[in-house]
Amino acid sequence: MCGIAGYSLVGGSAAPRTLAAQALLAGIAERGEDAVGYAYRGDGDVVAVHKRQTGASGLIDDIVVPDDTAQLLVHVRDFTKGHPSLDVNNHPIRHGSVVGIHNGVIANDEEILARHGFEREWPGMTVDSEVIFALVEEAGNDPRALEELYGTMATAWLDERDPESLFLARGIGRPLWIGECRDGVFFASTSAALGVVERSLRVGLAHTEVPEGTFLRIHGGTVVSRQSFEPDHSYREERSLPAIRSPHEGDYCLQRMAVLAAWTMA
Repeated sequence: MCGIAGYSLVGGSAAPRTLAAQALLAGIAERGEDAVGYAYRGDGDVVAVHKRQTGASGLIDDIVVPDDTAQLLVHVRDFTKGHPSLDVNNHPIRHGSVVGIHNGVIANDEEILARHGFEREWPGMTVDSEVIFALVEEAGNDPRALEELYGTMATAWLDERDPESLFLARGIGRPLWIGECRDGVFFASTSAALGVVERSLRVGLAHTEVPEGTFLRIHGGTVVSRQSFEPDHSYREERSLPAIRSPHEGDYCLQRMAVLAAWTMA
């Protein structure tokens, strides 16, 4: 179980970018500690990526997001395939123009890579999640491409060819929530993580669970497109893992978040 989170903000939003990133990170910290990372984009098209081979506690005080950031992705990893000692296996993952994050397991990634003739972005890279971003890059973010995947998935990505959009998709077996307000759209693996944003930023969010087989395009802090796709429901996981993988990470980051929010919002 990994954790994913992020936001897309409307133009002119006064939301504190770094504090929002810290709140999202604190909200998902309990879901993995093998690696942590974030990616953001401001007014330009280039997506900046930062990763560490640690839990969220090793990043929460150091995460810095520019004041003009329009979109953000945050990830904590509980790895299944692609050892975290090789940093390119950790999220956010780049494939060509696409940078994305994923919670879940893709069982047929090698088959899809071979069938399409996709080259790995970096030598030695083995993480299964890369195939998601290879598919959507080739398909121009058409959600029907996701129907090739066999496994579990909640995912988000940015495409440098579309500098104002953030994309979300939920397949099967992993949760995904959005929270909407006048500042934009926040998303996270759980509704509870969105609650951390509400308390930290002193804002109210309208929480909605994203249904399985749903693709969202969020442009400038607004959901502008909602499409359906058909994930493969035949997949069965060999073993079920608890959602809370690193309770000590969650406890520490939530306590630290209370201090950061009190200081920033004073």
